[in-house]
Amino acid sequence: MLSIIGLITILIIVILLMGKRFSPIVVLSIVPLIAALIAGFSQSEIATFYTEGINKVTGIAVMFIFAILFFGILQDIGFFDPLINFVLKKTGSNQIAITCGTVIIAAIAHIDGSGASTFLLTIPPLLPIYQRLKMSPHLLLLLVGLSAGVMNLIPWAGPMGRAGIILEMDPFELWKPLIPIQIMGFLLVLIMAFYFGWREKMKTNGKSVELENQELTPEIQSQTETIDKEHIKPLWLNSLIALFIFVLLFSGILPPGLIFMLGCSIILFINFPKKEQQMRRIKVHAPNALLMASIIIVAGSFMGILSESGMLESIANDLVKVLPKQAVPNLHYIIAFLGVPIELLLSTDATYFALFPVIEQIVSEYGVDSNRAIQFMMVGNIVGTFICPFAPAVWLAVGLANVELGKYIKYAFLWVWAFGIVLLLIMYLWM
Repeated sequence: MLSIIGLITILIIVILLMGKRFSPIVVLSIVPLIAALIAGFSQSEIATFYTEGINKVTGIAVMFIFAILFFGILQDIGFFDPLINFVLKKTGSNQIAITCGTVIIAAIAHIDGSGASTFLLTIPPLLPIYQRLKMSPHLLLLLVGLSAGVMNLIPWAGPMGRAGIILEMDPFELWKPLIPIQIMGFLLVLIMAFYFGWREKMKTNGKSVELENQELTPEIQSQTETIDKEHIKPLWLNSLIALFIFVLLFSGILPPGLIFMLGCSIILFINFPKKEQQMRRIKVHAPNALLMASIIIVAGSFMGILSESGMLESIANDLVKVLPKQAVPNLHYIIAFLGVPIELLLSTDATYFALFPVIEQIVSEYGVDSNRAIQFMMVGNIVGTFICPFAPAVWLAVGLANVELGKYIKYAFLWVWAFGIVLLLIMYLWM
């Protein structure tokens, strides 16, 4: 009975998350609660499930709030602009340099883990270059999406936070073994960018096209409002602070949430000495921070009810009985291989909170390491994040590039899936 209720619950959640009427917060809050009541659990038992689930994700939610604030404020003060402008200047009119520069700029822009800000920082300054060189805007979106997809493995981005909830562990600990994979993934994107740039250059008989260097415009540098930069400290000082925060993060001396809290406070105080200025910067980035934290908290409640009630274990045990015996121990590889097509069919929340926990529970019964299972499924899925029609940032991207989503998916799908398969093969051989 628990399996039936659990499966119906997951199915309903997937359907509702794929629709446009309900947010993840509404779905992940209400549906599991109703399911637990139908399963016959008392109010006190449900309260215990809720508390257990929330306790496991509180640290992750805190980290996300202050990480988003920290990197958002760094973008506000123009911390990344000199590096982005440097890359733009160096690309000149060489098609290969432009495509490779696109990948580098997208990686820098995605350091805060936000897809929306990545597209806002990359597409407006790069699109005119692509248009003047008669290069496809679909190629621009493809390269930015792949670069951002690889960068999405950082622990303060959404996918790693969701994976941390499933495994009940610190996203930083889950991320550390994946750092070599992330580096190799970035190099693989650069190789693809080089090929695409070479292909574009061959269209002009191997000649570069004369083009003036581009820079980020003031409108792009400050996306939301004009920022008073009178008190903003020199780049070297802000760089030292950022380096100090990163050293602390990798040292493991303090929890990541506390470190980002400290970094956010220092950056705010140093660059915006007045209380009104500090509060204004927080208010600008608070919506993104609170939205992600809210989703993580309700997801913790959902996972608490699903796991503590025994539904997840019951589903896994019953599915093992009906699945082919040869396939069961390798289900995580199969799901990883199909990660990009799955991303087109399911929303990210549905994939991580409905599909991945069931697969992890099944393969763990066969001695497969849970961390390894989630890591493989996540890498196979994450590269397709920015061709997913359920991701709002994708709609922003196609709007900025003035292309149709359907045509972009048709252009990018096979390239993205092939990239994901190659990256999984590298990961399999490495790990």
